[in-house]
Amino acid sequence: MEEVTMVIGNNSMVCHDPRNIESIGGIWTQQNPLYFSTPLLLLQLSIISIFSLLFNFCLKPLGQSTIVAQIFGGILFGPSALGHKQLIGTKLFPARSLMILETTASFGLMFFLFSVGVQMDSSLMTKPERKAIYIGISVMLVTLVLTVALSIVLMKFVPMDATLADSLPYIAVAQCLTPFPNIACLLTELKILNTDLGRLAISSAMFCDIIGISLTAVTFAVLQNISSAGGRGGGQSLTPLWSIMSTLGVVGVIIFVVRPAISLSLSRLQPEKSLGERYINIIFIVVLLSGLASEVIGQHFVLGPLVLGLVVPEGPPLGAVIVSKLDFPIFKVLYPTYLTTSGLKTDIFSVNFQASWIVAVIVAFSCLVKIVAVLLPAHFCNLPIRDAVMLGLLLNARGAMELLLYNLWRDGKVLTNELFTLTILSAIVVTAIITPLIKFLYDPSKQHPPTKRSSIQGAAQRDEGLRILVCIQSLDNVTSIINLLEASYASEESPLHATAIILVELIGRTAPMLISHNNHHNIETNNINTSTSCQIIGAFRQYVQYNENCVTLNSFSSITHVETMHHDICCVARDQKSSIVIVPFHKQFAIDGTIGSINRDMQNMNLKVLEQAPCTVGILVDRGILNGSISILANQTPFNVAIVYIGGPDDVESLAYGDRMVRKENVVVTVIRFLLFGCDNARDRKFDNDRIEEVRRAHAGSRRFAYIEEVVRDGVGLASCMRGLEDGFDLMIVGKYHSDSPLLIGLDAWNEHPELGVVGDMLASPDFGTTASVLVLQQQKVGREVVVQTQNAIGDMYNGAMRRSTTSLTPRTTPRTSSAFGNNNIATPLTTTGGMNGLNSNSNGMWSISVNRT
Repeated sequence: MEEVTMVIGNNSMVCHDPRNIESIGGIWTQQNPLYFSTPLLLLQLSIISIFSLLFNFCLKPLGQSTIVAQIFGGILFGPSALGHKQLIGTKLFPARSLMILETTASFGLMFFLFSVGVQMDSSLMTKPERKAIYIGISVMLVTLVLTVALSIVLMKFVPMDATLADSLPYIAVAQCLTPFPNIACLLTELKILNTDLGRLAISSAMFCDIIGISLTAVTFAVLQNISSAGGRGGGQSLTPLWSIMSTLGVVGVIIFVVRPAISLSLSRLQPEKSLGERYINIIFIVVLLSGLASEVIGQHFVLGPLVLGLVVPEGPPLGAVIVSKLDFPIFKVLYPTYLTTSGLKTDIFSVNFQASWIVAVIVAFSCLVKIVAVLLPAHFCNLPIRDAVMLGLLLNARGAMELLLYNLWRDGKVLTNELFTLTILSAIVVTAIITPLIKFLYDPSKQHPPTKRSSIQGAAQRDEGLRILVCIQSLDNVTSIINLLEASYASEESPLHATAIILVELIGRTAPMLISHNNHHNIETNNINTSTSCQIIGAFRQYVQYNENCVTLNSFSSITHVETMHHDICCVARDQKSSIVIVPFHKQFAIDGTIGSINRDMQNMNLKVLEQAPCTVGILVDRGILNGSISILANQTPFNVAIVYIGGPDDVESLAYGDRMVRKENVVVTVIRFLLFGCDNARDRKFDNDRIEEVRRAHAGSRRFAYIEEVVRDGVGLASCMRGLEDGFDLMIVGKYHSDSPLLIGLDAWNEHPELGVVGDMLASPDFGTTASVLVLQQQKVGREVVVQTQNAIGDMYNGAMRRSTTSLTPRTTPRTSSAFGNNNIATPLTTTGGMNGLNSNSNGMWSISVNRT
């Protein structure tokens, strides 16, 4: 049976055989599968998904967001473009299939808004900061008043048809909305969600939504009453009131009944056990029931699921599982289908010039007013003008909520097909303009340019102790990091100010969080990775208690996307005035010495930290698991540290770190310097010679310090000599860059990890058979250049170290060196072999070892 279409006025009626649900026999029975609902729906979903990915791939290099690509795909298949063709209009998207397609897409919209609500922190809506309140009220009220006033002026003084005049105030009201799902999606795509600007934007948008959702619910109730009266305005006057009262009742049930029930169920869940499938099934059933309840009381079906999502606890254990379950079927298939169906309804051939420029004036004016509305409170909140303009652009973002509103008004006869097309096009144009504009104008890494040097050398020069920030990825890193802190030396005269950041990937929530654990109750009140956070912070607090009056601790949890986690690290380092940031290497070793796990997102994070950090950066290659992760807090056995020195400012920074470590009683530091044969006295080595000489003077006579020189002819000799360092050390420190040293010629071709440099990559390789952890240091960058301390500043630093030293500068009767090649004693008598050129003594009684490697 063929379908029959009848056109009555502006309405089309389609008669379709209800038995044509699925084809039986298919093409082998000479049936056209596209006449049946199921195969046609599957084809439509496939085409929409494929072309959404294709358009997104093509438009992403132009700086466009995903929503622009998805709506554009619908316009392409609609009557504005390919829909005019017989194949597209009547075969792929026939009138009889649109109801089924839109119904399917409606489920995508409902679960999408529910998922977005789950990911949000509802406290941003109920307890926003003062700045967000001022900006939210200003944006909502100023935009509403001025834009509606402009629409009234245009209606009075500009000739226009009656339908446009009736709809223009509605279009003006829609421009004042700032729905948080739009802002959250845009911030996520721009990867600025966890910046100060991103947090302020999402907080302001969520506060505005208290007014926006209420306004939308009232408008929908009124429209439903008018629609039920046949558009004649004869609806019952009390019907909107009953609808509003029942809406408050449904919202109250969700907040005061459903939310406590969810919290009670989660409180009974044992931390060690994963969330059962029955919890997810019950939640999804409640989502459907909340949508049904919304429709029963005369509201749109998305209201209940959106409010329900806001009361569901974000993050693990429940929120993360819900988001992961909905990620592919909703975010990748059904939600893009809803955006595409909105594009399918647009027809640019129905638009006339007069309506176009009037709507364009309203939309453009509202965008400018919204930016000005942000500038007004920004002046009193000490928000920079540049950031205020960027915030205004962000609050102009368009998305699914505007499309939902326009579709409601189209179905309620508030908007004609012409005005619906214009509003959809306005949403695309505004989003297409602001997204690349924000990308071009706003760079979070340039918001706080460094104004002064921050390094280990500078801290030693000022004699103010060491401020070190460490990043913890998992419990496995804790022992090695605490060992590094303990080896860094702390005393009342030179304290250690430690800052620990627990890195938690943002899963199951949209709003990032930077949680301070400086108060004990802050750990217990956070429901994200509580057990892990307590164990990590507990270990660091034990370390602080062991070094009472010598160590201070500030601890945080950074809960955000890995792609933007470097923002939190750099901001905390800047706020804490850290001299060095320690980040974990992206590869973790297994107990047998092989690579156990690889995290490429962590590698990208490390690269961004190296580029943007306001101080020295160290990447820690943790091999603590290979030697049992033994703590040195109460262990008096020596902790052997090797400083691999080739030359350059990064190696000078490593030398400065070793200079501090050697002051720790059970830490033995060996400086191993590699020299190129025949270039020992070159002028370019004078800087390094002076630095090393000053350190040797500061620790002359100390049994915990030794200096070794290795003379090699090329990179092959360097690699061979490095093999001799495989045993005997617990930690090896090396700089990242070495100023194009001739020793590294040919070795850079084998560099697998650029963030470690050539030598660091060699030491971090699983083929380098050692149990020693490796710390690769890079000095702070200003712009594109590495910050190099002036020669006088470094001289002052080491002169200060000499004044602090209590060891007399007397020559040794028997030269000694720390165990560099396999001996675990603190110091051993030195005997020369055929490979050594001998012992060299200077006028100060200092001894050095020169080894010639061919």
